[in-house]
Amino acid sequence: MKITVNGELTETRARTLGELCSALGHGRGKIATARNGDFVPVTERAKTLIAENDKIEIVAPRQGG
Repeated sequence: MKITVNGELTETRARTLGELCSALGHGRGKIATARNGDFVPVTERAKTLIAENDKIEIVAPRQGG
């Protein structure tokens, strides 16, 4: 299916937000996620289904100043 991740059109076979995060290399990282503008806590990612045309945001903290 085609979804948008951080503004980029992406094709994925992931069915849940948790699967998508793992597939993109964020499986154990400290990240924040949102699906279609709604924050998704880490405890809900494995249960949050994604669908064609969803807009996903994945944000990782940065260090520096």
